[in-house]
Amino acid sequence: MAVPDYQSLMAPCLHALAGGEPLSVRELRDTVAQRMDVTSQDREMRIPSGSFVFDNRMHWAITYMAQAGLVTPPRRAVVQITDRGKTVLQHHSNRVDNTVLAQFSEFAEFKSRSKDTVHDSAQTQDNADAVPPAESIANAVKLAHTALADELIERVRERDPEFLEHLVLRTLTAMGYGGNHGAAEHLGRSGDEGLDGVIRQDALGLDRIYVQAKRYGRSRAVGRPEIQEFVGALHGAQADRGVFITTSRFTPEAQQFAERIQARVVLINGIELAQLMIRHNIGVQVRDTYVVKRMDEDFFEDS
Repeated sequence: MAVPDYQSLMAPCLHALAGGEPLSVRELRDTVAQRMDVTSQDREMRIPSGSFVFDNRMHWAITYMAQAGLVTPPRRAVVQITDRGKTVLQHHSNRVDNTVLAQFSEFAEFKSRSKDTVHDSAQTQDNADAVPPAESIANAVKLAHTALADELIERVRERDPEFLEHLVLRTLTAMGYGGNHGAAEHLGRSGDEGLDGVIRQDALGLDRIYVQAKRYGRSRAVGRPEIQEFVGALHGAQADRGVFITTSRFTPEAQQFAERIQARVVLINGIELAQLMIRHNIGVQVRDTYVVKRMDEDFFEDS
């Protein structure tokens, strides 16, 4: 058979994982291909960027189900079904698609962030044709980066706090903070008084930005008390500017407090950190490149 669309691959993926044992992505692809009679010739089909069509669609099937909490990666390049995934499979054994995933708040939040118009199952062909090709490409890139941001922040949460502290300093310097004559210094050690790092904007260190990084899980938010402690640490260092970065999120009270205080404190949540990593090529690499060409009108002008 031809290579199925990514939504048609969801249920077969869950069936392959139903035993509960984790499978490598390669093992899962092989198992699903065999069950769906996807031939070796079909698996050799490539998209214009050079990636394999079947592998690409399997990637999106796994990614979407992971966003809905049906599967989880216990370790790198490994997939395992969750209790939620088992329940979904019991009720939708023949087909799992975006309509099924939409019942879960995590997936709805992911879709709202990506504002996807490319892979929506409810989209008709007429509507798809109404979207200019350049917009379709832009939407696809945005969707891919939204999923990548989630993967990045989960990977950061798996590392120790010191990794995060160094990561945020590297990210801020990649954004241009520190300039040509400044420097970034890691302070995350005993006696740092709640400050994990400092970026000196000039050679003499007269212009300083202090950094605090908190590695929290998805469900734990940074509250007002943590921001108050950070502001106190800034005052102790005779500084009035700081960046507080977390792998989770901030409570409304924390955000309101940061906006009202005299010191300039910027709050960056986990998704925003991951987006900055993508924008400044930290922890990521280019996977596919597409070149879109247009007419060179100057070429055809009379000289």
